[in-house]
Amino acid sequence: MSIKLVNKINFWNLRGDLFGGLTAAIVALPLALAFGVSSGAGAIAGLYGAMFVGFFAALFGGTPAQVSGPTGPMTVVITTVIAALVARNPETGLTLAFTVIILGGAFQILFGVLRLGQYITLMPYTVISGFMSGIGVIIIFLEIPPLLGYESTGGVWGTLRQLPTYLSQPNLVAAGLGLLTLAIVFTAPAKLNRIIPSPLIALVVVTLISVVFFGKADVPRIGEIPTGLPRLRMPAFSPRELTEMFRYGLMLGVLGAIDSLLTSLVADSITRTQHDSDKELIGQGIGNCISGLFGGLPGAGATMRTVVNVQAGGKTPLSGMIHALVLLLVVLWAGPLTMVIPHAVLAGLLFKVGIDIIDWGFIKRAHHLSFKGTGLMYLVLVLTVFVDLITAVVVGVFIANMLTIKRLTDVQSNYVQAITEPTQSHNLIPGEKEILSQAEGDILLFQLGGSLSFGAAKIIAQRITIIKDYRALVLDLTDVPSIGVTAALAVETIVEDAIKRQRHVWIVVNSAQVKRRLETLKLQRFCSHIDSSKIEDGLTQSPQIRITENRFLALQSALAIVQPQGILIT
Repeated sequence: MSIKLVNKINFWNLRGDLFGGLTAAIVALPLALAFGVSSGAGAIAGLYGAMFVGFFAALFGGTPAQVSGPTGPMTVVITTVIAALVARNPETGLTLAFTVIILGGAFQILFGVLRLGQYITLMPYTVISGFMSGIGVIIIFLEIPPLLGYESTGGVWGTLRQLPTYLSQPNLVAAGLGLLTLAIVFTAPAKLNRIIPSPLIALVVVTLISVVFFGKADVPRIGEIPTGLPRLRMPAFSPRELTEMFRYGLMLGVLGAIDSLLTSLVADSITRTQHDSDKELIGQGIGNCISGLFGGLPGAGATMRTVVNVQAGGKTPLSGMIHALVLLLVVLWAGPLTMVIPHAVLAGLLFKVGIDIIDWGFIKRAHHLSFKGTGLMYLVLVLTVFVDLITAVVVGVFIANMLTIKRLTDVQSNYVQAITEPTQSHNLIPGEKEILSQAEGDILLFQLGGSLSFGAAKIIAQRITIIKDYRALVLDLTDVPSIGVTAALAVETIVEDAIKRQRHVWIVVNSAQVKRRLETLKLQRFCSHIDSSKIEDGLTQSPQIRITENRFLALQSALAIVQPQGILIT
């Protein structure tokens, strides 16, 4: 099944899409400026990222009402990338960083082509919560210096080392403007916020105050930004930085995919639609590649902008494209208006973003839900803040999977039974119980149930070794719908061991998947099939494996061998 590349553009909701796109652009403008300044690439890079990712992700993506652009998580990563590459390569570092953005987009396209979208968001909520909360904490730390009138240090550790200086010697004017910004975005009435977004109110009001009352004060401002269309930046590679560039690119690609697809799920829930994950990844990847080529920040699906878009009437990809075109108009003609914006105002806006990203709802009640889940969430949070994002996600997912496997193994162990007496099982019919009674312990009925993963292999090996004295093994896989490779190899081991000990083996299996898996094992040279007309055939045969779909038939055949003079149950 092929992926249709370009979204179908139609105009059935033109009025709603116009309002939605315009409103989303108003929300995106101050955040794009803030993310650009925070990243170290400049305010214009944030606007370029919002334009290119916003336009092309809408054009080629798979979530109709989604609005994309620079986001907190993506900005945190690219800030680290720019700081690291520029520090080691002062002349070419920024160009290398934009190349990393292109690589991140290429990875996203690859994820979409390989149809990995359905797997990327299969992540425990505890990991997602810790990861996103960690992103929020990083943003808060990174914005403390500009909020207090200082240059950003570019990292959490740097901020912590200089924090006493920042707090003891703040730029009072800048700090006052930043705190006023925070006051506006936190206290703006909901009714007013629906008409004019609070970030835009804070940006305009506090900037005007800074110009009118503190025009001559020493307050860091955005300064002049380029106007007109962006110029093409050709990718560049450094042999000594190649490994790090691909690592950063993969980090951006994975993070952008997670960020976008989680926003797609939010869009689905409020629009009652269904997004195409793989197509969305391709659209995001194309947008990021083009953004990197023109000096823009990386982006992803932006939850707040998407929700605002839908609430204002946006329903089709046209709304996301209109949002990008509105920002293009700002870039072409509104440059002089943005140059006087204080860094402290943008820091205040991002400080609010960081606080909103932290998953306060889950943090407050996590300890009531699961002690292990709470510990995992905080571990991921700490690793995100103090190590790096990929390490946090990898470690979090690994531990979460181990906990899940342990839990599933405990459940699977309840379905593993070694039965030699009729009273040891409750799911046997009277005839089967009578056979076990007549066998007097010579028949071991080994029952397995449920989907057997590799976690069940150890349980299988443990249970089979408990019973030593038996002459025939009936391995009952009737209730096993699927079996993993490791569990199948465990079955192979116990069956081969039984054959080596001169014990007859019957395998009862119904599932087509289990049959196919058994056919790939080394047991085939021992196997034969039995039916009710050939039960006595086994009396003269050497020990071998017999396969049937009927447990009663297998027990009958086993009884005929271990108790040749016994009563044959029919």
